[in-house]
Amino acid sequence: MWTRERLSDLIKTKLGERLLVVVSNREPYVHVFDGDEVKYYVPPGGLVTALEPIMEASGGYWVAQASGEADNLVVDGDNQVACPPDHPSYTLKRVFLTKEEETGFYYKFSNAGMWPLCHVAYIRPTFEEADYKTYKAVQEKYADAIAEIVGDRPAFVFIQDYHFANLARILKEKVRNVITAQFWHIPWPNSEVVRILPFKEELLEDLLYNDLLAFQVQYHVINFLDTVNRYVESRVEYDISRVNRGGRTTLVRAFPISIDFEQVSEISNSERVIRMRHELETKYRLKGKFVAVGVDRIDYTKGILERFRAVDRFLEKNPQYIEKFVFVQLGALSRMQLAAYRELNDSLNELMVSINEKYQSHGWKPIVFVRANHSKESVIAWNGIGNVSLVTSLHDGMNLVAKEFVASRNDLSGALILSEFTGAARELVDAILVNPYYIDGLADALKTAIEMSTEEQRRRMTRMREAISQQNVYRWAAKILSEIFNFEFVEA
Repeated sequence: MWTRERLSDLIKTKLGERLLVVVSNREPYVHVFDGDEVKYYVPPGGLVTALEPIMEASGGYWVAQASGEADNLVVDGDNQVACPPDHPSYTLKRVFLTKEEETGFYYKFSNAGMWPLCHVAYIRPTFEEADYKTYKAVQEKYADAIAEIVGDRPAFVFIQDYHFANLARILKEKVRNVITAQFWHIPWPNSEVVRILPFKEELLEDLLYNDLLAFQVQYHVINFLDTVNRYVESRVEYDISRVNRGGRTTLVRAFPISIDFEQVSEISNSERVIRMRHELETKYRLKGKFVAVGVDRIDYTKGILERFRAVDRFLEKNPQYIEKFVFVQLGALSRMQLAAYRELNDSLNELMVSINEKYQSHGWKPIVFVRANHSKESVIAWNGIGNVSLVTSLHDGMNLVAKEFVASRNDLSGALILSEFTGAARELVDAILVNPYYIDGLADALKTAIEMSTEEQRRRMTRMREAISQQNVYRWAAKILSEIFNFEFVEA
């Protein structure tokens, strides 16, 4: 099995003197005020969950946007701070953006444009030339920050996601002796969808400055190769997943991302989490109830509205579970500057109130909506409370929430309801796979999960836990390193 220590040894052996730099939009720790005191929290989302263990194993630098009101108070003169705060093992270098830069780069081009373009969730993407210019200008700032770190040293820069489609080209024009890999966490759509993007040729050409471009699943690899073949003058070698353009070669591969299985499993057994479970069950009056749990950012791709409708349909079809079943949705507000997210939040509120008013009695209501940022321990505690985890994304590159639920279930109980439109569905075949657009099917899956025998739960959970423990985040990182540095990958 791949471990943090084994990955650390691999990095030291294979990277040698080459510096490791990870680049992402979201920072792993956010510093905020609590009264007059500065505290920190870990932001929601799968990216931090996946990359934090790698950074702790390897050291090096993590370059990310400052997002906390107190972020500037804890950095040094180079905008750097040691992380994790409680046991530092790597350096976070923060990039500070103006409000105008954040709006054009993050909210508009990245999340009103690229995000809906890449997710089939039927939200229309919008693109403005001014936003694209800001998007590229912000990447210039990131490239300058990386150049300050790297200097003349050889470096491996690991770029994360759709916020940095031009970064490899910009960076390589500033810094020599740098190898770049980019992991595209979200889906890559087919070439006909990409046709909508006004700047597709330049964006594709800049992505091909990467030495390795990685996606979650092979389907996205094929989509990308087809897109390049259609819009960029190049030689696409489908048989070996490689693109040649301008004297450069880009490997295009699928590497499904994962979690630190052992860490999640260990936290789940900790006294703190066990105590939190009891406290939460008491606070929300869940003892003796069948509990389903959803854990997401509030995002239209996650299928939360569909979940609420499925709860309604489930109770209509199975009135014997009235007052015996509760669905708890954990949700951190996200991207509220965008109209689509504000409208989603309003729709969720209206639907929740309507369903609760329809069924509530004797102090019981079927849907509990806990809108807040949740710590890793809190999420794992909720995963331990739920008899069922509902992961109903309409489209998702992977979805690490599903994997974290499985890793939390040390007693082998519980059932996972998982959208077939997630990358995780290709690995977690023992989940109850559903089409989230089919509300009756989702409601029926809830009944199946709740009434599943203990023996069947154990059988399914054992196989899913074995899959995740073997295919963990350290193996994911090792596979990427073996591909880009051209050495033999040894499984055990």
